[in-house]
Amino acid sequence: MSSDAVQIIEPLSGPLSGTATVPGDKSISHRAVLFSAMAEGTSQLSGVLDSQDVRSSMSAVAQLGAKVNLSVQSDGSLAGTVEGWGAAGPAQPSAPIDCGNSGTTVRLLMGILAPWPITVTLDGDSSLRRRPMRRITAPLMKMGAKFAPAGQELLPITETGTPALRAITYDAPMASAQLKTAVLLAGVFAEGTTTVNEPAPSRNHTELMLPEFGVATTAATRTASVTGPSALEASTVHVPGDPSSAAFLAAAALLKPGSSICIKNVSLNPARIGFLRTLERMGANVEERHEGQEGKEPNGSITVSYTPHLRGCEIPAQHIASLIDEIPVLALVAAHAHGVTVFKEVGELRVKETDRLAAIIEGLELLGVDAWEEGNNLLIEGNPQLQVPEGLVFDSHGDHRLAMTWALAGLCGNQPVGVRDFGAVAVSYPRFLEDIERLER
Repeated sequence: MSSDAVQIIEPLSGPLSGTATVPGDKSISHRAVLFSAMAEGTSQLSGVLDSQDVRSSMSAVAQLGAKVNLSVQSDGSLAGTVEGWGAAGPAQPSAPIDCGNSGTTVRLLMGILAPWPITVTLDGDSSLRRRPMRRITAPLMKMGAKFAPAGQELLPITETGTPALRAITYDAPMASAQLKTAVLLAGVFAEGTTTVNEPAPSRNHTELMLPEFGVATTAATRTASVTGPSALEASTVHVPGDPSSAAFLAAAALLKPGSSICIKNVSLNPARIGFLRTLERMGANVEERHEGQEGKEPNGSITVSYTPHLRGCEIPAQHIASLIDEIPVLALVAAHAHGVTVFKEVGELRVKETDRLAAIIEGLELLGVDAWEEGNNLLIEGNPQLQVPEGLVFDSHGDHRLAMTWALAGLCGNQPVGVRDFGAVAVSYPRFLEDIERLER
């Protein structure tokens, strides 16, 4: 879909009901593919998210010599095998690696490539070329990897790894699972113990998954370590549903009168369900039920029902990392709540797929909702009587989370809305609209 195309989203004709599943978790899918590529032997993967971002990781590791044999299943997920390069290491690619729109792909690859004596140019689309990379290259340079041009913040960047990688203890300036993972993956091959300390907890999928691939990992709140040199061994990974995708279905049920849905087989990793804690504080009728584990990842179901009276709340800085990707949709929920909602210290939103902070404020203004920045805080004054004005066209800015958020304004509102570049949803949730329509009675 061209970036000028506008998709018209019609209001739902009735409430949402029944059960749904969401696509595989994007963070876990990336790691399953990348760790399998690093491992000795052939790993079995299932439930993998079929999206543009995950396919960027698949094509990247194939270029580096892994044999990726994943195919689309009847439920739309990917399953099959990945044969890793193991002790032989990644092959020297013949061309630059294009990571598309995927920050996870490029940042984790930087750590994966650091221990190997090859030179690789990493690049991406125009959006990825605007995202900050020095946060990743700085600690990896301390370990001995080289990046050219030196000190470069933006892609394309050329990396040359070294087998003589040094273990480090790194105090990360921000809570970032991508930064933490890049350093830990390099540390697997460094002599000694590599530790990353963080100012607030970030997603811990890497610490939960590395032991599944035979790498002992120690982890506690805001710190994680690996001791090298070690090696990854092939594993079997089933990817649970993505809580970030579930948040959009949950918001739809919350805002559409008469709705009640159950979302099954979702990752309930505490580092990923900050959005549920926030919805509870807003008075939303939500409930989670733990039903088992995939490896060390807890999963289960989320039940959500229409809640007529929502109230604003404050989300403190230390909880932001657990809901950073859900802030656009939580902002839309906050727009319907009574009182002011404050998201503290969300400056990280400015360097996502687009400047999400500016885009959220711009979209809420179209709806007639007051939203503003104070320093790095986002404030939203809700309106429980919110009515969608006629003829609105929202701009997704090519960002999948914004495309789904503004679609919900139309689906749960009283007027059709247009969403420019709605096709961006393919990055994480290609079947988003179909899943909503399936839940409509």
